[in-house]
Amino acid sequence: MKYPYFPGCTLYTKAKKLDDAGRECSQKLGFELDELKDWTCCGATFPLVNDYHIAMSGPTRILADTKARGDDKLVTLCSVCFNVLKRTNHVMRNDEERRAKITDFIERDYHGEVEVLHYLQLLRDEIGFDTLREKVVKPLTGLKVACYYGCLLLRPVKEIGLDAMENPTIFEEFIRALGAEPVEFPYKVECCGAFQTVHSMTTATRCSHDILRSAKNSGADLVITTCPLCQFNLDDRQPEIQKSHTAFSAIPVLYFTQLLALALDLPAAGLGFERNLIDPLPLLKEKGIVS
Repeated sequence: MKYPYFPGCTLYTKAKKLDDAGRECSQKLGFELDELKDWTCCGATFPLVNDYHIAMSGPTRILADTKARGDDKLVTLCSVCFNVLKRTNHVMRNDEERRAKITDFIERDYHGEVEVLHYLQLLRDEIGFDTLREKVVKPLTGLKVACYYGCLLLRPVKEIGLDAMENPTIFEEFIRALGAEPVEFPYKVECCGAFQTVHSMTTATRCSHDILRSAKNSGADLVITTCPLCQFNLDDRQPEIQKSHTAFSAIPVLYFTQLLALALDLPAAGLGFERNLIDPLPLLKEKGIVS
């Protein structure tokens, strides 16, 4: 089974471990991520000004190229790419005036025919979490996981439609299928600071500290996310947090595909843990998940 796949720019560089693990896991689960040819950047942000049509030309072209291949679904791993593509698709389906201007500019006929799926959504709705549970080789028993959604995987809920905005469950269902224990914590849908890290590291550090402290106080061993920017902020800001909050102790922040790979018994050596600022291997060895 093949699914058209849009990796996006960051998964070729900073977040390569998210991409590599996702591709390897798909093979173990019986499907293939078939990367689009000659794809371009989705733009990384969705334009909030209604007459800024040029910013939507990139993601619309990606969707139109998927349709031109004869496909009606497109999978992505990055929550930023997912957000941009999904919201663009919503405009192309529902706003005739904007659609006409954008398709005229890119010289493509596209009316929102493609369904944009996040990898987690594919696991839930196409593969099924019960099937995933059956395919787990090494259950992550005893591991307490804080499922961090962030902003872009869920919001705005009317355009994204992946799960409930304030009390989502897809991540927790995924974790249970792997044999681990999801930990509820109040900050699981709060912002990590996002692009504030570029011009206000203090803001990003404060936001990241609130999230990590909430996860640790709720008993989590580690945090997982789908977003490269969230992973960067939550992982890389921890030394700064420790400087201003001496009682804070580090907590690993992984991509959900890395945890999935461990449950499918893929070698830990190939999952890019050496790129994490906070090394997760001591914890994973202590829990008996890696040797």
